[in-house]
Amino acid sequence: MKDSPAFKARSRRRQKKIEMIVRFKIVAVFFLILFGADFVSAQTTIIRGVLTDSASKETLPYANVLIPGTTIGTLADDEGRYAIKLEGTYTKIQFGYIGYNTAVRTIEPGKDQVINVKLSVNTSMLTEVVIKGKARYRNRNNPAVELIQKVIDHKKENQMEANDYVQYEQYEKISLALSNLSDKFREKRIFRNYQFLFTEQDSSTIGGKNMLPAYLRERLSQIYFRKNPYKKKQRVLADQRAEYDARFIDNDGLSTYFNRLYEDINIYNNNISVVTNLLLSPIANSAPTFYKFFITDTIKTQQPWLVELSFIPRNKTDLLFQGKLYVTLDGHYGVQHAYLTVNKDINLNFMRDLEAKLEFEKSSDGRYHMSKSTLGMEFAFGDKGGGLYGERTVTFRDYEINRAQKDSVYQGPAEEIMYNPDEKKNPDFWVNSRHIPLERREVEIYKNVDTLQTIKSFKRTMDIGTLLFAGYKTLGPLEIGPVNTFYSFNPVEGLRLRFGGRTTPQFSKRLYFETYAAYGFKDMKWKYFVSGTYSLNNKSVYHFPLHYFRVSYQHDTKIPGQELQFVQEDNFLLSFKRGNNDRWLYNDIYKFEYVREFPSRISYKLGFTQWAQSPAGALVYQRYDTTSDGLINIPKLSNSEVSLELRYAPKEQYYQGKLYRIPIPNKYPVFTFRYAAGIKGFLDGETSYHNFTGNIAKRFFLSQFGYADVTAEGGYLIGKNIPFPLLTIHRANQSYAYQLSSYNLMNFLEFVSDHYASLGVEYYLNGFLFNKIPLLKRLKLREVVAFKGLYGGLRNENNPANNPELYRFLRNDDGTSATYSLNKEPYMEGSVGIANIFKLLRVDLVKRFNYLDNPNVSEWGIRARVKLDF
Repeated sequence: MKDSPAFKARSRRRQKKIEMIVRFKIVAVFFLILFGADFVSAQTTIIRGVLTDSASKETLPYANVLIPGTTIGTLADDEGRYAIKLEGTYTKIQFGYIGYNTAVRTIEPGKDQVINVKLSVNTSMLTEVVIKGKARYRNRNNPAVELIQKVIDHKKENQMEANDYVQYEQYEKISLALSNLSDKFREKRIFRNYQFLFTEQDSSTIGGKNMLPAYLRERLSQIYFRKNPYKKKQRVLADQRAEYDARFIDNDGLSTYFNRLYEDINIYNNNISVVTNLLLSPIANSAPTFYKFFITDTIKTQQPWLVELSFIPRNKTDLLFQGKLYVTLDGHYGVQHAYLTVNKDINLNFMRDLEAKLEFEKSSDGRYHMSKSTLGMEFAFGDKGGGLYGERTVTFRDYEINRAQKDSVYQGPAEEIMYNPDEKKNPDFWVNSRHIPLERREVEIYKNVDTLQTIKSFKRTMDIGTLLFAGYKTLGPLEIGPVNTFYSFNPVEGLRLRFGGRTTPQFSKRLYFETYAAYGFKDMKWKYFVSGTYSLNNKSVYHFPLHYFRVSYQHDTKIPGQELQFVQEDNFLLSFKRGNNDRWLYNDIYKFEYVREFPSRISYKLGFTQWAQSPAGALVYQRYDTTSDGLINIPKLSNSEVSLELRYAPKEQYYQGKLYRIPIPNKYPVFTFRYAAGIKGFLDGETSYHNFTGNIAKRFFLSQFGYADVTAEGGYLIGKNIPFPLLTIHRANQSYAYQLSSYNLMNFLEFVSDHYASLGVEYYLNGFLFNKIPLLKRLKLREVVAFKGLYGGLRNENNPANNPELYRFLRNDDGTSATYSLNKEPYMEGSVGIANIFKLLRVDLVKRFNYLDNPNVSEWGIRARVKLDF
């Protein structure tokens, strides 16, 4: 019966089945339209294989692969392997190599296929020769060298800077993905909820079969260039990127760091930056000295004719490229195409593969301008297993030559990136504005990264990672840490436990608080710190540009003269010290700071500090009492000081960590000037003085010879009767860690000055010597040479030896002096080191050259430092 309950139940079940079938068909059609359209209409075809000599079976490096009747093609690599991806219904593919017969093969559109080709020698091109042995490569009377020299001679006229005005539109994208992931890795239980993230590609290309896209950024800009006076303005029209939770990752710093690794490649520059190193361009002025060049083909199928120039390093371990150039024979000798890679023996840390392709188009003035640049690099810890593959593609169009703009367009700094204040662009804008479509693996990155933020297990992983690497545990509006300071020890406090934290932007975007409390079980005293910071630009006080004021109070211990970079002073690892380390201070410090940064990278800091320092441990403040003609102890030294710091760091970039900014070095110097004035009679201030300090730091890039970090500093203290704790206490180091800004064999409080000049040089050879030693080059070790020199002195009015009313210098238990002023001889120390041990450790043998008669000093020492280099 139709009205029976059983019949109605069967009807409902039947109706649900019909609805499920209909829904399935709708979903199937949707996915067919969404994903199948590209495969059906575009007919994506991937072809890969190896090209070899049919007789000798040897591979043919840099052979040509071309789709007949088009300009679509690629080059085989140095081992004859090739891979090409086609969009369309092409049915033929052509292979060629100079001196060999051309081969044409049939391809099947829409399928991945492997085509290995054996090319036979073209006997008509052979002439009778008498072989007398292997010819030695020479530059003299070498047609390939003569041709590359013409390219070098015409460099200036072929660069953009040869024109008075140039403007064009530039589109760039940079994507990163975890690469070379095995099927076993992908199928692990931990990734059960993340299968939607993985993508597959041809296994012969860089990155392997399985990839996990993780990052994407796109930018569309209009570029305006003027030759005289020089100006280059980049007006950003649109910008978007995959954003991670700001509690865990500095998205701005991440973008900056990736852009630094994947910089623009201008082959006309003498040096090309690759992952913080400089590689000599194959058309640098000195290129024939370091490269070997060979004419490997002449392409007559287009006008003007092109000559294919292959090049390799004379020494395959040097920081040099290898690849091919295609040079025009039209009198300009410009580069129309370039393919760059590096030898596997090159000492680039973590890099497993590199491939750069440059394309140029002929402009209205007959020269060739860049039309497309692609740089792909894969980083990994070893030759096998997972890695990180990144690719940056930049395209250029709508060139206009020698069209001047209004003067207002060129106003401001010589080089500047200007951002459009408009809101975020919608997806339709990007679809219409991209010069090239996104790759298949890139399409879903934005959505997938947003989805990741909602998965609890991913949040938990990021939380644990932040705790391990940054030292903070996030609890909503609070962060607890840094954990590496929770436990430490020293001779004064014994075992020291500390606990602290700070607020986050989730608490307030304007108001920030930070605090900690610590307890020493030997001195049985509490130490503490509290600060409040107010942001004046409604931005985080940890992100550029800073604009805030801060008030703080600290009651804690300190080693006099100890100034550390990128590490907390009560870090557990720094608890281990050499020699005597029992001269400490108890400080009570009240501080006010006002900080302002500008987009030009000029910044300043105004401050007021009032502190009282009491000697602790074996440290004693003493002076002669003229009335009793004996020594008296000084329990406390009070001081009030106003200060100003000016800093200019042109084009500075960095990654913002939880505690510090991690700078990304560039070629520009960093200038710092500090002025401090002691105010006697104000808030218990006991001393009047004026202290001036200047510092210049610069990295010098030396191409394949490495780079050198040079720091010069000087200071002058104006004032009389200044107690030695307020003099310049030169930065010493009694830990076993190598410290860049300290003197690593100087004892704490060993030298003080009221005027000084110093020079520090850290020269990193990047394996230039080790790469030529067979047993060492496989380890990819790198050489480091360093020198530190300090010249200074102490005027009579501030020297306790000439002014008995001053605090006398420290003395050891046996009565010998422990603190000195520098005399006519500068303090000097140097070191030689091996870096890149296990790809992250540097070990130095340090030698102290003079002042060896001072008590408790070491002439030699071994110091280590964790240093991650690319």
